[in-house]
Amino acid sequence: MDWPRLLKRSVSISIDTSILFVSWVLAYYLRYDSFELVKDESFVLSFMAVTLATIVVFSLLGLYKSVVRYIGLRSMVAIAAGSLFSGVLLNFAIDANAFLYSLSGNLNYVFFAFTGIAGVRLLLRELVTASSRSAQHKVLIYGAGASGRQLLLALASSVEFRAVAFVDDDPSFHGVMIRDVKVYSPDCIEAVIHKYGISRILLAVPSASRGTRAKLIERLEPLGLPVLTIPGMTDLVDGKMKIDELQDVKIEDLLGRDAVTPIPSLLTANITGKVVMVTGAGGSIGSELCRQIILQSPLKLVLFEASEFSLYEIDKELSSTLTSKQLDVQLIPTLGTVLDQQRLQSIMQSYQVQTVYHAAAYKHVPLVEFNVIEGLRNNVFGTWHTAEAAIASEVETFVLISTDKAVRPTNVMGTTKRLAELTLQALAKRQQNTRFCMVRFGNVLGSSGSVVPLFRKQIKKGGPITLTHEDITRYFMTIPEAAQLVIQAGAMGEGGDVFVLDMGEPVRIYDLARKMVHLTGLEIKNKQNPQGDIEIKITGLRPGEKLYEELLIGEDEKPTRHPRIKAANEVYLGWPEMQALLSELSESAINYDLEKVRTLMLNAPTGFAPTDGICDLVWQSNKISH
Repeated sequence: MDWPRLLKRSVSISIDTSILFVSWVLAYYLRYDSFELVKDESFVLSFMAVTLATIVVFSLLGLYKSVVRYIGLRSMVAIAAGSLFSGVLLNFAIDANAFLYSLSGNLNYVFFAFTGIAGVRLLLRELVTASSRSAQHKVLIYGAGASGRQLLLALASSVEFRAVAFVDDDPSFHGVMIRDVKVYSPDCIEAVIHKYGISRILLAVPSASRGTRAKLIERLEPLGLPVLTIPGMTDLVDGKMKIDELQDVKIEDLLGRDAVTPIPSLLTANITGKVVMVTGAGGSIGSELCRQIILQSPLKLVLFEASEFSLYEIDKELSSTLTSKQLDVQLIPTLGTVLDQQRLQSIMQSYQVQTVYHAAAYKHVPLVEFNVIEGLRNNVFGTWHTAEAAIASEVETFVLISTDKAVRPTNVMGTTKRLAELTLQALAKRQQNTRFCMVRFGNVLGSSGSVVPLFRKQIKKGGPITLTHEDITRYFMTIPEAAQLVIQAGAMGEGGDVFVLDMGEPVRIYDLARKMVHLTGLEIKNKQNPQGDIEIKITGLRPGEKLYEELLIGEDEKPTRHPRIKAANEVYLGWPEMQALLSELSESAINYDLEKVRTLMLNAPTGFAPTDGICDLVWQSNKISH
């Protein structure tokens, strides 16, 4: 009811006054089978004074501040205390006026007052709750532990969801009633769904490992119901989210890979107490590197970014984090391009940068395929100029963020990243002051261009999901885990090292799309199921796209101090040969000679094996016009 608060309190007080009067009359009548005393004016006046005092006590105990929908034990205690107080006052009034009213009658009065006032509120609570139940989704909560019970309490006031059953793996919970909701075994889940007409499954297992959650989701997927999950334990403890802020199942839960606890000495080695610089600081990987770097207490963090908006966003976010966590780190937001060696060198020398994480790159395969020269300049010459600036500024450690697409590349982007690796390997042999290393990994979940947010948008729009090939597979890792491993890998090696992150098993993208559809409660639309909801449309491989990605060029890899990081032993060029190749590439880029660029890429030790011709849009346009 949308009544004003004052009106609601006035109604409550009026009802309570009436209940107190009825309780007094009923108690007296049951004891003496008469209404004689009720007709006594002095007794009535005495009782009115007792009633007024009782209402004041109820008010002081906060009874009229509680909302009927959420009334609980605290309100019951207030009613009990107020009723007992009222009985004591009534007893004093009886003694003072020598009224005929026994102790048993007085106890009856206290009992009737408590029962009436509490009962009316409980009845109203049920009526208010029941009035909104018709529009609610009946849901099953998977997990009857502390989080599941908290979720049940939170949903008691929900107008959207109503919990009707629990399911839990622990046999000791089976058959138990939690606030009138029964706990069932997972073996009964299909029967429970049909019995109650359940339309949603809510996962309440925030502390379960990712592997456990993946097995659980695998079990729930065939049921064809939307599966929502409560926030993770970290977000709940930190107060970032509430337990009833339900989310779609996270893709990392589908992958089932638990993060490995980081090695503290590797996290701090290149950061704590040092001046750190991140190029591409506003990008997916660069921004996450920045978030994790400030937690390791660097002296200063230099944010280098070409996009003004991206730099503004990450600087604002990090400043807020520093304030909230009371961290003493100086942020230095700088605009610039990695092609400007003088700008880079000026920044590094001005702030005496000691560690550089080079995340700036063009990484979208089709876009680089359509813009070959810009991809070459940014990824190869940008890396070279940044590295030369680091050498001239006596930077201690330089870490390149590479990609699995650099391994036997079929596209320009992967080839440019392999050329960037070769450049740093050659520079590592040319000098000894700056230690260069490269970290190679696959796709990160949630990055710009990732299939996961794209699929989510397409599902919400009703499809179709667009997929380039039914058998395409990719390695996946979360952005935080990738950034954490990059930092740790950068602390190892002696110079020119190529580190490869253990990405787990590759994922078939078609299976990923299918699971995402099923977990939203929808069905795949195909020839076998023409009445389905979401179609998966195969569009064909894009220019330069591979069916399968690899992380190693050869078979020679060595373990490191971290179980998820391997060291690759791969071919490299000496600096004279690399410098000659870079000079030729530079001259060809200046002349916009795409054919010469492609020849140089094919002849370089990159393993470049293109699946398409030259796809550069401007080059093709000029070719057509001539």
